[in-house]
This record gives sequence, structure tokens and C-alpha cells, in this order.
Amino acid sequence: MSTGATPEAGADNAQASQEAARLGRAYHRKSNVRIIADSCADFAPEVAEALGVEVVHFTYVMGGEEHADDLWQSMPAKEFYDRMRAGEVATTSAVTPGRYLEVFERAAEEGTPTVYLAFTRGLSSSVDAARQAADMVRESHPDFEIHVIDNVCPSAAAELLAIEAVRQAANGLTASELAAWAEEARYYVHGYFTLDSFDALARGGRIPPAAATVGGKLDIKPELSYDTNGALTLRGMCRGRKKALRAIITDFKANYLGAEGGDEKLPVAIVSADAEKDARWLADQVRREPGCEDVPIIYSSVGPVIGAHVGPGMVALLFWGKDRRESLSFTDRLARKVRGQ
Repeated sequence: MSTGATPEAGADNAQASQEAARLGRAYHRKSNVRIIADSCADFAPEVAEALGVEVVHFTYVMGGEEHADDLWQSMPAKEFYDRMRAGEVATTSAVTPGRYLEVFERAAEEGTPTVYLAFTRGLSSSVDAARQAADMVRESHPDFEIHVIDNVCPSAAAELLAIEAVRQAANGLTASELAAWAEEARYYVHGYFTLDSFDALARGGRIPPAAATVGGKLDIKPELSYDTNGALTLRGMCRGRKKALRAIITDFKANYLGAEGGDEKLPVAIVSADAEKDARWLADQVRREPGCEDVPIIYSSVGPVIGAHVGPGMVALLFWGKDRRESLSFTDRLARKVRGQ
């Protein structure tokens, strides 16, 4: 197995895993809620295991073979991204209602109220399949309580949401209360990232091939994030990789609130697609910020489902921060209010 973490990252992961293990013990001891997430949360494997969070595995096809997105247990991250660099293409598809039905029926048979934090609809239709499956399970198990929440925050932002959901469940929230908490909390998890090239975006039809060619020749690197629906957004274009990384840190400084809890500092997540050096640089910059000297940092590799669409070299910084809805224009906020969102 390869998580893509550096030796130095291992020490940080050990710290984060200890915290996750503590939460996991509290979760199993105190909570009456089952929490399910999916592999697109790009969990560090040891964190998911320690928390006791069940992970629904997406799948991808590479080299004509279907593989499970199993948090890099079967195919190392390094191999996956090296194959992409060599020109191989990985394709992905949404999870079927049948697969979700298997997971939810198992939970229903155990009888534990369940909350599923689903991969955002801004990037996948899988949450619709999950809701279909949940409706079917409710029909066959009328007394079973299940909530499907669109996490509206991809990659390890969803991991951070799941970690805090475990904490809240351990503190006594019921399944319905936890679902209501998640519906609000999901807007406070930020993520900013950059890519090494536009090639994967062009292959996926997200940008014209000509734009990818021009961007490569001019050494243009994008800084991206996601909106309140979980869809990718372009924050800016930078000339060179280092400027893009600095832009990420600028957004971190402007939005991070995770150190305001005093002794209970919320973890930061850093994920990369075989870009360990840049991941370490981001971590060093985070640790230089006041109050962040000892903040837990969780490292993991961008999983193959997201990795297939961003390509090798992507690196991201994810953290708890200000309400992302505050960045909406007045007219957008009014529209959301009218819709009851």
C-alpha cells in the first residue's frame, strides 16, 4: 500500500491517527449513529479505520480493467499516477443504486440509525443513486432511519467533515440531529488546489484542448476551489507553480478558523497526486501561521476517482473556515433564500 505520504508526513499522520483513534473509541462507546462516507473523501486509510467510518468504494477503469477505489490498498498511488504520466487514461462512473442498496440494507438489518455523507452532486450523480436506494430501504424497513447528505465538498474536505461528524455523534447527537448538523457544517469546509497541467481537464471535456496547450506553453497554473454546490470553480490563473501554491496559502490565511477552538484544534488535510514536495511546502506554511504550530495535519493521496480528472501533480489544502456561502453575491444569497436553501 502507498498513501503518497512522505516520512515526515508519517509523523503528522501518527498524531492525527491517535486523535482519530480517540474519537473512534468514543464513537463506538457513546454513539448510536452509524456514519458512512465514500472513497472520494480521499481518506488516509488509518484515519478511516480508526474512526470506524464505513467507506463505500467507487470504481474506475484503467488499462481495460475495473478497479475498486480502495484507498490505494490494491494499486499504489505512485503506480497509478506514473501510468497516467505515461499516457494511460482512467475513467470513472457513478455508484449504482444496487451497490448502495447492499450497504444500506446491511445497516438496516443491524438497526442502527445511519447518516451517509455522499460525494457531492456537483461532481457526480451518485448521491441521486444513494437517495433512490435509501427510499427502497425505507420501504422494506419502515422503522429504519437513514439520512443521505450531499457533502458539497470533495476530496479530503469530505474527510474533515466525516471526522467532525464522528466527534459530534460521540457527543450525543442523534441521527436526525447529525444530519441537520452536516447540512450546515458542510459549508464551512474549504478546499483550494492547483494542477500541474490542464491535460486531464481537457481530456474530461472541462476545458478546450487548445486552452490546455496554451496554458502549458505559458506555464500557467490554475488555482481552483469548489462552490456551494460542490462544483469546481476557477479562482485564478498564476504564472508558475510556486505562485499558485502561494495563492492557496493566501486563501488559507483569509479563511481558516480551525484554531479558534483552543485546545480542540480542528485538523487540516493536505492531499496530493504524487506531489509530495509541494504537499510538504504547504504544511510548512500552515505551521508558520499563529496558532497553527501544532495543528493536526492529515496527509493522503488524491484517490483515483478524483485523480483521473485532475491528473498527476495536483495538490490541495483543505480546512475548516468561514461560511463559504458568505462569498455569494447578494442576488445569489436571495435566490438560495427563496429556494429555502
